[in-house]
Amino acid sequence: MIAAILREKGQAVATVGKEESVAAIVKLLMEKRIGAVLVMEGESILGVVSERDIVRALANRGTGALECAAADIMTSPVVTILPTQSLPEAMLLMTGRRVRHLPVVESGHLVGIVSIGDLVKRRIDDAEREADALKDYITSG
Repeated sequence: MIAAILREKGQAVATVGKEESVAAIVKLLMEKRIGAVLVMEGESILGVVSERDIVRALANRGTGALECAAADIMTSPVVTILPTQSLPEAMLLMTGRRVRHLPVVESGHLVGIVSIGDLVKRRIDDAEREADALKDYITSG
């Protein structure tokens, strides 16, 4: 479940306001070593600004894009997921919608965010645990 990933990685989410400059977002992404930030207004998710959005803005507007506001380049509406949903559901959603980050929302409140990297890491960890359990079973029998 997505909730298990959040328990492991934590629930911290990098957010910005809709007026935040793209240049400031680039700096935040680099400092936190993340690929996206959520654009918030109070408790509401307005959009997401990802590295892909920034590259698209630079391609379309040149370096002037760095002076744009988050609201000018964000992807909206944002695809979200529930903490009770499964890894396969999240992976299908990401693949189908061509997104790399899913905000996790419960009862209308943001409770975290998962990335494709988080999901892949979890799948690899699960596969390693299963392989170890099978090895233990085979060697103990």
